[in-house]
Amino acid sequence: MVAVRFQVASLWVALALCTAMSSEALAQKKYDNGASDTEIKIGNIMPYSGPASAYASIGRAEEAYFNKVNAEGGINGRKIKFISYDDAYSPPKTVEQARKLVESDGVLLIFGSLGTSTNSAIRKYMNEKKVPQLFVASGASKWNDPKQYPWTMGWQPNYASEARIYAKYVMKEKPDGKIGVLYQNDDFGKDYLNGLKVGLGAKASMIVLEEAYSTSEPAVDEHVVKLKASGADVFISITTPKFTAQAIKKAAEINWHPVHIISNVSASVGGVIEPAGFEISQGILSASYTKDGSDPQWNADDGMRKFYSFLAQYDPKANKLDAGVVFGYAAAQTMVKVLQMCGDDLTRENVMKQAASLKDFEPDTLLPGIKINTAPDNYAPIEQLQMMQFKGRKWELFGDIISSDIGH
Repeated sequence: MVAVRFQVASLWVALALCTAMSSEALAQKKYDNGASDTEIKIGNIMPYSGPASAYASIGRAEEAYFNKVNAEGGINGRKIKFISYDDAYSPPKTVEQARKLVESDGVLLIFGSLGTSTNSAIRKYMNEKKVPQLFVASGASKWNDPKQYPWTMGWQPNYASEARIYAKYVMKEKPDGKIGVLYQNDDFGKDYLNGLKVGLGAKASMIVLEEAYSTSEPAVDEHVVKLKASGADVFISITTPKFTAQAIKKAAEINWHPVHIISNVSASVGGVIEPAGFEISQGILSASYTKDGSDPQWNADDGMRKFYSFLAQYDPKANKLDAGVVFGYAAAQTMVKVLQMCGDDLTRENVMKQAASLKDFEPDTLLPGIKINTAPDNYAPIEQLQMMQFKGRKWELFGDIISSDIGH
């Protein structure tokens, strides 16, 4: 009888331990809408059509990278379901697609959506819904505002800081220069322009003409003609890819050969320089934080070997000369890193917590020495750039890696 009682007692103890262990295991798994034991839903909005469709390669590269991750077993056993919609670079359409992703598709987060004005249109909504608007594909300085907008985080160096680097370069290399600026008449262009003026400081009078254009215009030819007529011998082009290529062509056509600086977002060899023409693009300046897929110096680089292998297997139609492909790969790699850090706590709050806890992360396609670091009070993952000049059929880096927060 005693033996029977002992066995029963032992059974209850065992059951209690199993129950406790099961409860603990269950407690360790936390999900918000869009996550489960088998799946993680990620939303994305891209200009697959419209005036900024050159950036569509970013979304396609991200999708291909997630396909790679899924083929290799997913993230902690969970497959990524990547839902990417077209907004044609139109803010009202962006709002519509964001609502669809959050309220109909039930995504865990929205990742890597492109554009300053487009993301600005959904920032308030995303923060009210407390859904991560993560690694925004825009360099506007507004994305680093964790106090007011804790659910929105950028990824690339911010535009204003990049512009300050150009201002510093011009003041050093052409101190008596006359600057003509062509800028997109929206938050993107104005952010760069303001940064340029801050960087020039007391020498802001070096700017002799500011020409604004709208993305609804078919071409910027007339603006380029006006800039030449102003007497400018420094041309700073704060434009998206389609208009950057047009500006390069028009400057050559009217025999205008200023010191020409283009924004990083339009420095793609495949997306801008090649369509404009290699011969007329010689000497153009910009700055970068990613490796150039067209540059053979990276052929022996471990990170780029992984990138080229990825292209061959998962995105064979992609143009390795397109900087958007390099960008999309690195951004998706960062997103995967954050989700891996989340473990089994796939709540939106923990996603943001981990995104704000990145330490010296080095995606394969970033320049050597550039690392991603974030903190709860710093939502600017990448803060370094290096100047470069186009020569032959590729960009050549020069000078030191510069912190893009100079002037702060």
